[in-house]
Amino acid sequence: MNENFWKDRRVFVTGCTGLLGSWLTDALVRRGGDVAGLIRDLVPRSNLNGLGCWGKINIVRGEVEDYRLLERALNEYEIDTVFHLAAQTIVRIANRNPLSTFEANIRGTWNLLEACRRVETVKRIVVASSDKAYGSHEKLPYGEDAPLQGRHPYDVSKSCADLIARAYFETYDLPVSVTRCGNLYGGGDLNWNRIIPGTIRSVHNGEPPVIRSDGKYIRDYFFVRDAVEGYLLQGEKTAEPGVRGEAFNFSDERQADVLELVTLIIRLMGREDIEPRILDRVRGEIKHQYLDSAKARRVLGWKPLFTLEQGLEETIAWYREFLQGQPPPSAGTDPS
Repeated sequence: MNENFWKDRRVFVTGCTGLLGSWLTDALVRRGGDVAGLIRDLVPRSNLNGLGCWGKINIVRGEVEDYRLLERALNEYEIDTVFHLAAQTIVRIANRNPLSTFEANIRGTWNLLEACRRVETVKRIVVASSDKAYGSHEKLPYGEDAPLQGRHPYDVSKSCADLIARAYFETYDLPVSVTRCGNLYGGGDLNWNRIIPGTIRSVHNGEPPVIRSDGKYIRDYFFVRDAVEGYLLQGEKTAEPGVRGEAFNFSDERQADVLELVTLIIRLMGREDIEPRILDRVRGEIKHQYLDSAKARRVLGWKPLFTLEQGLEETIAWYREFLQGQPPPSAGTDPS
């Protein structure tokens, strides 16, 4: 990676208050980037604030569903590179309210890409898809050539966004590439119904973590700092042949089922006296899913720097500091 690549480069990040968005924005600022971030809701406890990025970036208030806002922001800030991360990312919410998920994840993507097509300063776009875009397949791990066949609302929204990005490349030669990551985790994720932050908070408070599935769902769990390095590297190379128009899986290729993950967190936190509660109530989610990241290693020269245990140790340390004085939780956690 060229450490000077992002210096003074004008970058637009949608979803910059989210888990990945906050760490990516911080990395861009540290590398000297001139960052504008799209923010829908003000979240005072956002990791973006904790990292000290407020006051260091230009803030655009609004939603990806607003096409005119996106086109205006790209034009007025003369954006060179776009990282499109904004999405409704919670599976439970997507199942409960699919329309808002489709609006944000599908319409938001075509709005962003159409605005990029019309703004001549934009030279590279990275669109965040997901391993969920693949849907369910017999053959594992998933390679980038696996069909995109989501079946449930969140999965379908990511399949559609992924295909829309490909359409803009094929039809307009838009300099866009796609990332497909496993389940991201790390400090700063305040969606407590996700398995890792929810489990850490429960154990921190001396309570048994709740697993709503049967505990046997298998996933990649991918540390956010490894994801940031992958995004920066892919963003740097997106306009190049072999990367432009392509999708890349990012994973440390270390799979774990939910019960194994929760047990590992309990052990790392030194609370083997706590046992999780398994509810076995989850339906309508992919049972086994994990990725092959050989293409990212080969084409981009990327590799993960953290093991699952190392990433969890750093994540636990972040939440222990954050949770000092916080009230105990009252809700269960997602199985993925």
